Amino acid sequence: MGRGLISGAIGALALALGGAPAALAQTTSLEAQFDRTLGTEVRAPQSFNAVYDSSLERRVAMVADGDRGRIGVYAIDLTTGREVGILADQRFPMASTSKVAIAAAYLAGVDKGRWTLSSEWRLPRAGGTYMPAHQHLKLMIAKSCNDCTDALLEAVGGPAAVNRWMKEAGIEDFQLNRYISSLVREDGAIDPASSIDLKDSATPRAMGQLLAGIYQGKWLSASSRRVLLDAMEQTTTGKKRMPAALPMSANLAHKTGTLSRTASDIGIFYTPDGRAIAAAIYVTGQSPSMAAENSDRGVKLSARANRDMRIASITRALYDGYASQPEQRWTGANYGGN
Repeated sequence: MGRGLISGAIGALALALGGAPAALAQTTSLEAQFDRTLGTEVRAPQSFNAVYDSSLERRVAMVADGDRGRIGVYAIDLTTGREVGILADQRFPMASTSKVAIAAAYLAGVDKGRWTLSSEWRLPRAGGTYMPAHQHLKLMIAKSCNDCTDALLEAVGGPAAVNRWMKEAGIEDFQLNRYISSLVREDGAIDPASSIDLKDSATPRAMGQLLAGIYQGKWLSASSRRVLLDAMEQTTTGKKRMPAALPMSANLAHKTGTLSRTASDIGIFYTPDGRAIAAAIYVTGQSPSMAAENSDRGVKLSARANRDMRIASITRALYDGYASQPEQRWTGANYGGN
């Protein structure tokens, strides 16, 4: 785990970013691609034509180029408040990353005494058995169990209840519409690389703010916060995404999402000096017909492999960038975690 697993990809990207003229040419090309495919309004408010105010944001913008599909990124240093945003206010399919919000809504109900972690809920399938909530929650996060998610989603009152909880938490640009079983059945109807569907979508900024608030203990008790973060630390899905880019010392806690032509990963990791970084990365498209060749094997990567590699590359750029500039402080509210 760590640098070795994605060193080839990072090396190639570093070469591509080596000179300002090359970077400018690539930016212009990417901007044109967005305009041809989605129009200038879809690229707004944050586009490749924007003037990024830091070397980190410029680097992430180049790594997250959208020549084969839209890519959205939001990250925040929870000690300094320093943010990075690339298409951070555009909607992307949440897929299973929505399970973090569902878990938080359930745990908020635990804190208010509406139900407990030992309350039993039935798996919504033929012959489904009853399981305690703590088991549902662990499986829905660590293993991305869809039936467990729908069991807890039903318990809290359905998608509308989660939307209400997010709104009360002050998080906008989040919309849950369907149970996971329906979402999976209807997957593929809309191509997220070329269209924006508001159903079951969120912005990278909204999901990053959700992670930040969970880490900071804004909405959950210390015990409920620990239950959720522990489950995220035990995630086994998406090994080639965020986990492939980070050393073990980063102590990643994350949740992945996967649907047709889209992959995502949202999580919290730590810099070498102990600062927590909340990050949300959403990648669409990455058609294999236009995929870059794997220099080690001389073969073209699948679209799914390219999406995973993009997430890993962006994660590594964020990790290296935040680690290298700890002295830049934000002058706004205190973002220190607890």
